Amino acid sequence: MSRIGKKPVSVPQGVTASVDGQTVTAKGPKGELRFLVNDEVLVKMEGSEIAVQPRDDSKTARSKWGMSRTQIVNILTGVKDG
Repeated sequence: MSRIGKKPVSVPQGVTASVDGQTVTAKGPKGELRFLVNDEVLVKMEGSEIAVQPRDDSKTARSKWGMSRTQIVNILTGVKDG
């Protein structure tokens, strides 16, 4: 079980984020970034947070779960702080 992947990602002030299928888009004062999430990981917007979870219990899905969450945090930080 991924300890990193379990935590939802909060969208910071001044940043707008959207989830369209497997694509996460973030827009902020420093620009716009996109991340295409692997098909083995489910991503959805819940209020002002982005939740990430594996689609099944396979080893590859679980390994991509935490990495996908970290990438989403990185694009949110990038559009906010640079």
